[in-house]
Amino acid sequence: MNDLIIKQAKLINGDVVDVVINEGKIREIGASVDNGLTAKKQIDLDGKYYISAGWIDAHTHCYPASPIYFDEPDLAGAASGVTTMIDAGSVGADDVDHFYSLVQKAKTNVYSFLNIARIGIIAQNELSDMSKIDDESLQKAIKRHPDFVVGIKARMSKSVVGENGILPLIRAKEMQKESGLPLMVHIGNNPPNLDEIADLLTKGDIITHCFNGKPNRILDQDGNLKPAIQRALARGVILDVGHGGESFSFSVAEQAMRIGTYPDIISSDIYHKNRINGPVYSLAAVMTKFLCMGFSLKQVLDCVTVKAADLLHLKGKGHLEVGYDGDVTIFDIKDERIELSDAEGQVRIGTQKFIPIAAIVAGESIATKEGESEYAINL
Repeated sequence: MNDLIIKQAKLINGDVVDVVINEGKIREIGASVDNGLTAKKQIDLDGKYYISAGWIDAHTHCYPASPIYFDEPDLAGAASGVTTMIDAGSVGADDVDHFYSLVQKAKTNVYSFLNIARIGIIAQNELSDMSKIDDESLQKAIKRHPDFVVGIKARMSKSVVGENGILPLIRAKEMQKESGLPLMVHIGNNPPNLDEIADLLTKGDIITHCFNGKPNRILDQDGNLKPAIQRALARGVILDVGHGGESFSFSVAEQAMRIGTYPDIISSDIYHKNRINGPVYSLAAVMTKFLCMGFSLKQVLDCVTVKAADLLHLKGKGHLEVGYDGDVTIFDIKDERIELSDAEGQVRIGTQKFIPIAAIVAGESIATKEGESEYAINL
């Protein structure tokens, strides 16, 4: 007997399929997979609602014990349709063991981009003291948690690095060599200048907050992509949205996409404050903003499933295919007028929005608020 069969689920291309999940993996997927199969649970979507591979939020802050950017993984994750979330630097080597122990109790899959500062973000300026950037402790932490730590994180803005300028990033690139893990770099107010940052990055590194509206943004005064960013993208550097409370501008995103520069990954930079008070609210809300700006449904979904999983090397994630993890997001696309705000207070009016109904994590279903209140689906 299988664990779960999802019947008559709609794919984004309009096809209707059944999905069989057993022992945490997708066993079968196709137009009709009855063939006498049985399951402990069956969810029938009647061809009305969509499914995709489970949504991945590649930039979050979900270490519950963080003194600044904290949240409960299942509130920012599964309860919002997200099956996998990556904490982006809330902890360093000092606290990674505690973080790992806490998230073992979560239903949402959680991974960590380990802060190069061993103290993590216990204050806003964790990279202002170079002695806190300890390669030995970082490498030991990565070796202790090889399936949990999937990258390293450096926040390269003036408030974080203090008087150290570009030096923390130079150290980060040296520290990266032993593990070969991706490096996510936060860009914000300068110094250091974006040109200095971009020229140090190599294939597979990630620029997060890529559409921030600060002076240190990816566009020059004429709305063109800065040459250093052009060079970085040509080398295979990845662009991640990382919306957050201060790091997403509609006008920058619209102009960047107008000249052919698109995000590789759509992420929220969610934590308790911007989840409750906005402007983030959820990954679905951020995805909706890209619909409003002209992304197709498939483009948006690819940025939170297959592209996120492949670019961040998340084994078993991001693909709705046989053999992959049984992580699925059930959602609706609702046609309605919706007012959307960026991190600068700019407003756009959308006509469609993503509504997550449930997260299926390794075959276990978790209803969202909308799924419980608005959608009569027996989960």
